[in-house]
Amino acid sequence: MCIQDHLQVATMKMNNKGFNQKPRGICHQNLFSNSKLVATIFIIIFFLILDAWMDLFVIGKSRIQMMTPSISSTTNTIIEIPLNCNNTAQTCPLNYPSRFEPEISSSETCPDYFRWIQQDLKIWQETGITRETLERAKPHAHFRLVIKSGRLYVHQYTKCYQTRDVFTIWGMVQLLRMYPGQVPDLELLFLCHDQPGIWKKDFRQEDNATWLPPPLFHYCSHRDAYDIVFPDWSFWGWPEDWDKEKELGFKSSNLEDQCTHRYKIYIEGRAWSVSKKYILACDSMALLIKPEFYDFFARSMVPLEHYWPIRSQENCGDLKFAVEWGNNNTDKAQAIGRQGSDYMTKSLKMKYVYDYMLYVLQGYGKLMKLDVTVPENATEVCSETMVCPTTDGGLIRQCMDDSLVMSPSVKAACDLPQPYGDDELKRFLEKQESAEREVEKWTDEYLNVQDTFLQQRK
Repeated sequence: MCIQDHLQVATMKMNNKGFNQKPRGICHQNLFSNSKLVATIFIIIFFLILDAWMDLFVIGKSRIQMMTPSISSTTNTIIEIPLNCNNTAQTCPLNYPSRFEPEISSSETCPDYFRWIQQDLKIWQETGITRETLERAKPHAHFRLVIKSGRLYVHQYTKCYQTRDVFTIWGMVQLLRMYPGQVPDLELLFLCHDQPGIWKKDFRQEDNATWLPPPLFHYCSHRDAYDIVFPDWSFWGWPEDWDKEKELGFKSSNLEDQCTHRYKIYIEGRAWSVSKKYILACDSMALLIKPEFYDFFARSMVPLEHYWPIRSQENCGDLKFAVEWGNNNTDKAQAIGRQGSDYMTKSLKMKYVYDYMLYVLQGYGKLMKLDVTVPENATEVCSETMVCPTTDGGLIRQCMDDSLVMSPSVKAACDLPQPYGDDELKRFLEKQESAEREVEKWTDEYLNVQDTFLQQRK
């Protein structure tokens, strides 16, 4: 189904009820019964992995819609960008606005996760990105995207899984409609797979034959990878038909029903999962089994403030203690859940998603040390070429209609915060690690007491 500015919706039914009702899921189990707890945890983890794989959410029978930027009716310089499907040639209109200066200056600073943008681009700051450096990313890429004079071109190398490429490109098209003339000329290569493509072990500075690593845009990265993180396709739509779910009216994937529990567990599959944002938005205390991969927004989250950390190798005992702690500290657990939910609903609004895209591409464009060229086999892409051929009224068209940006933003992008300095970044990472160590200490003490108790009963 269509999945746009969906994060506020996750809290609608929950509405802080999770800690006012009887515990559900693993919460109602006897926490000192190891066999029952372990069995329950594994069942929950199984369904969460399935849930993370599907990531298909609806509310009742209606789709989740994106809130497009509001345009004040009192503004005299509104520029409407209507969708023109009357052109039988289905080419891109020539009358798109080439530039639009927002009338309302920004009065807000971007969320903290914007501070990581420079870190992601830092490796190319001194040398810039040459043609030779860029082309070495081509074997890993699904498509090349070129922006030249405000128009977008795509050269597809191979098809992505499902419609990941379609809605990633659609998101880029909407960015150009929201901020005309503000995205610089650039060429980039994009990978749609789950795992990163540019690993540090393959690009060592002492080896002149492999250095520099090529820039590759991707949905996630890793501490041992150089991929440039970018918003994933699900911010604009994920319309794949799940036949059984469709026949049943999507009852088992109803987002309301998934946000009624005290605790939600996030666990990675092959790599990062788009389910993270939905789990964190539920107003429940999120139990995050320590991720190996990161997306563009999660690096600024803090354990015990936005979520409860779970070790990847000790997750059964850690989950048992997390539930025990939460049931005995309901106010604190509820506060963690609410802060995690607030982080999603306030810091991940679609306006911020577009602002993040804008700043990443502006920073990346400044690194271009090449003549931006449209390949011979590239195709110009715009809203008309993507929407107008889809006339069957299916979910792809529905998602595009829901997320279409109709006017340039009259409000400027948020103010970009200063990037992390080396010492400041070190302190922030130490803060995250300190919180994790504190939870590990509590957990180990609890498990030792439980082991002693069980030994005494033998």
